[in-house]
Amino acid sequence: MTPGLQRTTFNRSGLVRLLSEITPEPVDPKYDFGERLGQWLDFADALALFSALNAGAAPTAAPASDANASPLAAQLNRVRENLSSSIQNDGVFSEGTVRIRFPTPLPQATAKEAADFAPYHRYYLAHQRDMASAISALRVNARKALAARSPAHRQLAELDANFDKILIVRERNLLGNIPILLARRFAQRYQEHQASLPADAQDDPALWTQPGSWLEAFCQDTQAMLLAELDLRLKPATGLIAALGQEDNTTP
Repeated sequence: MTPGLQRTTFNRSGLVRLLSEITPEPVDPKYDFGERLGQWLDFADALALFSALNAGAAPTAAPASDANASPLAAQLNRVRENLSSSIQNDGVFSEGTVRIRFPTPLPQATAKEAADFAPYHRYYLAHQRDMASAISALRVNARKALAARSPAHRQLAELDANFDKILIVRERNLLGNIPILLARRFAQRYQEHQASLPADAQDDPALWTQPGSWLEAFCQDTQAMLLAELDLRLKPATGLIAALGQEDNTTP
């Protein structure tokens, strides 16, 4: 991957764009991908990647039927649709089957108590666990399908497995910071809401779930962030399935 191509892809990330809107520090795309990746890998990691990249192209069985690609593509669509629906159907401001309900103020809670971000942090983490579980299973299935194909595709599956093992902790830590950053938007929305209240008005948390409220706006912020993260998390599995489909199209 060339530096120019990598920077272009980085700048197009919806998740990066959304995070840049709520963080004062600009995201700097000017870095060398290989140099940064090297800082994430230890010697054992580098050896594992070297082995995957230099594995011999041993003979393999004849390519399996291209019927394997269709179920995986269908699984990808199903995972994307299920997770997207779970994010968008919040159970408060939208209708639909609710898997993870968006938090709302408890009855009789004061405005100060209701403005605690902790329930919303847990809500975001619950969606992250949901995404991680479903996408991990999809990615494993894609690797298995590739491993049964040509030596080149088996090598791709091994390389992906090594990258997944090596970077999973780093990924978990980085994505785990998103709800912490989202707390800034929560505080901003709440401060704007307080500033809009008449001087002698009481802030009633029971009104926060009405259409057009500040909490609805924050719910939309959260959904946009989750959907952008979902798109990012799906990229490796999507790439593996695309590679499988490409082989199907080129196999005589």
